[in-house]
Amino acid sequence: MPRSSNATLSSTLATRRASRTGHTISPVIAAALCIKPRGKLTPDQVRKVDALKAGSPAFATMRSLAMRFHGILRSRVADSLPAWIDDAIETDLAPIVRFARTLNRDYDSVKNAIEMSWSNSQAEGQINRLKTLKRAMYGRASPELLRARMLPFRHTN
Repeated sequence: MPRSSNATLSSTLATRRASRTGHTISPVIAAALCIKPRGKLTPDQVRKVDALKAGSPAFATMRSLAMRFHGILRSRVADSLPAWIDDAIETDLAPIVRFARTLNRDYDSVKNAIEMSWSNSQAEGQINRLKTLKRAMYGRASPELLRARMLPFRHTN
């Protein structure tokens, strides 16, 4: 069942035409318009969004969920996240359902990521740098050599 709704959504997006120009709206453009807040849309983009929403209930549902999720992230308050997850799981759009179930599985981490102002991206970046260096050295990475490559160069006078 979810696959057929995705196929229907794809065919709807592929054949939808802009109301003013009559040009076909590509799925890539439709996806970009789906996640762009209404206040940041140009008048032409507003017409395209309205045409997509009128022609595809699935697009309207997806855009509504995307805007609500965007609001949750921007407000940095996770109180409405459980309701959003429940609403997303109730749709018949497989990618949205899968995303919502993944969020639900790791709810505590997602809630903390939304509400807390700090992140561990600096540590993750350093770990990625270390792994990249180790990979580039083809297993010849002794602790001393890694230390020399990872730590800033020190001048000794």
